[in-house]
Amino acid sequence: MAGPRITRVFGAVNIGSFRISAIVAGMSEMGDMIVLGSGHRASQGIKRGYVTDMAAATYAVRDAIDRAEKMADTSVTKVWIGCSGAGLASRIDQFDAEIGGRRIEQEDIDQLLVSAREVIQPDGRMVLHAQPAQYRLDGAHGVGNPKGLHAERLGVDIHIMLADGAPIRNLTEAVQSAHLEVEAIVGSPIAAGQACLSPEERDLGVALVEFGAEVTNVAVYSHGLLIDMISIPMGSADITDAIASAFGIRRFQAERLKCVNGSAIASPHDHREMIPVNAPGEEHAGPIARHADDKNRIPRAELIGVITGQLGLLMEEVNKALKVMRFNAQRGKQVVFTGGGAELVGLADYAQAALGKPVRVGSVPHLTGLAEAHVKPGFSTLAGLVLYAAADPIDIRTFGKNRQQTISYSGLGVINRVYRALREYF
Repeated sequence: MAGPRITRVFGAVNIGSFRISAIVAGMSEMGDMIVLGSGHRASQGIKRGYVTDMAAATYAVRDAIDRAEKMADTSVTKVWIGCSGAGLASRIDQFDAEIGGRRIEQEDIDQLLVSAREVIQPDGRMVLHAQPAQYRLDGAHGVGNPKGLHAERLGVDIHIMLADGAPIRNLTEAVQSAHLEVEAIVGSPIAAGQACLSPEERDLGVALVEFGAEVTNVAVYSHGLLIDMISIPMGSADITDAIASAFGIRRFQAERLKCVNGSAIASPHDHREMIPVNAPGEEHAGPIARHADDKNRIPRAELIGVITGQLGLLMEEVNKALKVMRFNAQRGKQVVFTGGGAELVGLADYAQAALGKPVRVGSVPHLTGLAEAHVKPGFSTLAGLVLYAAADPIDIRTFGKNRQQTISYSGLGVINRVYRALREYF
C-alpha cells in the first residue's frame, strides 16, 4: 500500500556543542508531518554554541545531513538552522495606532505592521525573529485576528529575538560551505518551545530550560508569548568535565559513567555499589581512576556526589535567571527541562527540590517516522525546527544602515498572508 503523498519537504539542522543533528520531513496532502529521515553525529568545530573551526563544523553539518538524507532517500537543498549560542536575547516591543472606533479592515492591519517595523531597534545586533505575536484592542490582549472588530486603538505585540552578528554569520557560512542554503536561523528557545510546550502552558506561564552540553537557555513564556530569556554558559559537558577531573580519567570514560550510572538523586545503597569505569571489553582503556579499587571500579556514591555538586551550581544560575526575569510573579510556576542534559536520571526530582517549583522533562512530540533514538529531550529542538518550518514563517531579507539583517515574520493562517505585504517596505 502506497504511503501518503508528500507535498512539501523540510530540512533542518540543529547545531549543538555535543552533537549536530539533522532531519528531513515532509508534509502530507492531509497536513500531517512525516519524518522521512533523521541522523546525528558528534559535534566538531563548535564551542558553547559558537563556531570555532569552520572546516570541522562544515564537515560535521554535511555528515549529519547526509545521514538524514540517506535514510529519507531524498535530498534537500535548503535547511532551517537551530542556534543556541551567539548571544541570544529576547524582548517584546509594542506598537499602537488610532482606529477611531470604526471597523478594522485588512489595510489597517497592514499599515500597523508596516509602522511597527520602526519600533525595532536592534542596537547593532542581528534580528533573528521579529514576530507579530498578538494584537490588542483598546488595551485588551490576546486577539489573534482583529479584522472585522471595532476599536479606538489597535496595537500589536512583537516578539524580537536578537543575536550577535558575527557568530550568526559564521554559522551561516558553515552551513553554506556544506552546499546548503539557509532558509532561516531559529533561536533554539523558539524551536524547543514549539516542540515541548502546550498552548495552555505557554498561556498560563512556564519556564523552559534547555539543558544543553555547553549552554543552558532559560526562557519564560506567558500569555502565549516568549517574553524573556537568559543564556547560561554552563551545561551537561561541565558535569562530564567535573567527573573526569574528580577521578582523573578521560572524558569518554566520564561521559559513559554519567550516562550509564549517573543520577541526580542519591540512594542509601550507593556507597556499597561499585561501578566499573570502563565499558565491557575496554577494561584496559584509559588510566586507572582515582579512588578506584584493583578492578578499576569506583563507589557510585562518589560519582553521584560529583554530579549533584555540579548540578547545584547550575540550579543556582537557573534560579538567578528566573528571578531576574521575575518568573515568580507569573501566574504559572511550571518549569520544563529539555535538551540532552535533561536525560539524566532523576533530574526532574532534583530540579524540583532545588528550584522549589513543579518540574517536568519535556518530551519530543509524536512525529510519524521519527526514529526511536531521536525521541528524546536532546532532540526536541530538532523536532521543533520542522514544526516551526511547517507554520510557514516568512523570511524577509533587508539591508540596515551598514549591514544586512534577516528579519523573520511568522504566524499562522491569515496572519502569514498579511506579513507578505511588508516585503515592499523593507
